[in-house]
Amino acid sequence: MSLLEQVDAPSDLLRLDQHELAELAEEIRAFLVRAIADTGGHLSPNLGIVELTLALHRTFDSPHDKLIWDVGHQAYVHKLVTGRRDFTSLRQDGGMSGYPSRAESEHDFVENSHASTSISYAMGLTKAKDDDSHVIAVIGDGALTGGMAYEALNHVAQEKPSGLIIVLNDNGRSYAPTVGGLAEHLAKLRVDRRYEDAKQAFGSALRKLPLVGDFAEETAVRMKESVKEMLTTLTFFDILGLKYTGPIDGHDLALLEETFERAKGFDEPVVIHVLTEKGRGYQPAIDDEQDKLHGVGRFDPATGKPLGGGLSWTAGFGAALAHEVEHRPDVVAITAAMESSTGLSKISDEHADRVIDVGISEQHAVTLAAGLAMGGKRPVVSIYSSFLQRAIDQIITDVAMHELPVTFVLDRAGVTGPDGPSHHGVMDLSYLRMIPGLAVGAPADTQELAGMLSAALDHDGPVAIRYPRGPAAALPDLPAQPLELGRWERLTEGDEVLLLATGKMVEAAHKAAGLAEDRSTTVVNARWVKPIDPRLAAWASAHDRVVTVEDGVVAGGFGAGVAEHLAAAGVTKPITMLGIPDRFLRFGEQAGILAELGLDAAGIADTLASLD
Repeated sequence: MSLLEQVDAPSDLLRLDQHELAELAEEIRAFLVRAIADTGGHLSPNLGIVELTLALHRTFDSPHDKLIWDVGHQAYVHKLVTGRRDFTSLRQDGGMSGYPSRAESEHDFVENSHASTSISYAMGLTKAKDDDSHVIAVIGDGALTGGMAYEALNHVAQEKPSGLIIVLNDNGRSYAPTVGGLAEHLAKLRVDRRYEDAKQAFGSALRKLPLVGDFAEETAVRMKESVKEMLTTLTFFDILGLKYTGPIDGHDLALLEETFERAKGFDEPVVIHVLTEKGRGYQPAIDDEQDKLHGVGRFDPATGKPLGGGLSWTAGFGAALAHEVEHRPDVVAITAAMESSTGLSKISDEHADRVIDVGISEQHAVTLAAGLAMGGKRPVVSIYSSFLQRAIDQIITDVAMHELPVTFVLDRAGVTGPDGPSHHGVMDLSYLRMIPGLAVGAPADTQELAGMLSAALDHDGPVAIRYPRGPAAALPDLPAQPLELGRWERLTEGDEVLLLATGKMVEAAHKAAGLAEDRSTTVVNARWVKPIDPRLAAWASAHDRVVTVEDGVVAGGFGAGVAEHLAAAGVTKPITMLGIPDRFLRFGEQAGILAELGLDAAGIADTLASLD
């Protein structure tokens, strides 16, 4: 029996000596490569955090002590240690989540996978507890570049609650190399035990001095700070007044455990800076300069090369934007630490000055775009749909209220699949549609995507374009003909049902109309969700009823916009709205989730057939 098979709970780790722990770490890495090769998932972040996870679980008593993982995709080793070894169903229908899941284990506390939140969660848990437990925020993969993490650190420094430990898992990367001033500051720090040793020696000597009263306390503080400045440059955390140690080797189990034990002895928050190697133990990940095989689909474990592949919507967008960059010197792309994942790698390679990576800082990305637009540029903010919702206020007040020509391109819109509720991009049509002056597009294919991008870059106000995750039939023909804002496309003509579909749903709706042959159906590609085509009222008046289809939430979405438009025009027709119901969606196969919701061709056809 392997060592991994003997670990069913964190307490089982306590029986192992250092030699066995090192052997277990290598077993875990081999297991992760084999398992993720079959299912896809987050590979390199978990290869890099093996020893750190083992040390945390040997030093702290989970779930009495609470481990908060930020970002949650680095919790695979934690899942293994807490008894979840069946990775055959990782991110699959009915299987195991790719993130911590409160439904799976008492050892999991935070389910969402959006970055930079752990210190806030941990601060709240620390203030709420009434026992001697510890709360440990493990923040890594670039999450410390997010503004929310700074806000939380400021609060921690103000209140200094006991029992809070912040572990900075510093692997120098998020998806891509971590950017920003703090990242550069951390990169300059080196493992140097002389600082801690000298500080401890000085403290011992100081305690022997015959000093009393307030003078003694003031003298001690001043002398300690003087010694600290002589021994090392003050860190960001020192300036905040937080107890800081490190950086230390994140693959040295004995050192990690020793450091964590020391941290438990303080009655104030402690920041432990740990250096880890993303992709450790798997050469293809180490050799991958782009993103270290951060998030992968199925791949060949011998080579790290992906299985399958083909064209994608993201590649289609990347090609379209690259064309615009070549022909328009005013176009600038902005990414929030996801350059390769949102199709900007080619542009970055060929025009490095035209791609700005702000780190995991969505709010800053949006307002930066506003400033660029004020200065005469045409910024394109390329970002995942579910991540852009972190910057709603900036879209409203900094961009739209100023009527600025900023283009937002939302990757992973609609039902995304295996990453689950925090990554499904199903809220965007609702939260964008409400913003005055903001045009919202949902192309049916990559050619329309390119045409919308071209139109957006010539538009005098803000535009958002959403597209789904997944394969594409072809790359767009370039240059693309600009698609007029608010102009829809009628695909078929009938006289009974007006079927309005947007984005990814257009193909399914078109097929559904063919399946429901007994319904005379007009199918319309409603490629612009806002503004609505002014012909809608006349089209609806000529039909018995209206059906809308969208892969976003029904509440406040495309269908709601159609209903509002018809009501304002005085057109009274029965309206059926198909979309995402009022609940968070599970993770699983994209096609399976859509079918479950009645948003595939068969489901839409069933709806058409059931109409009175």
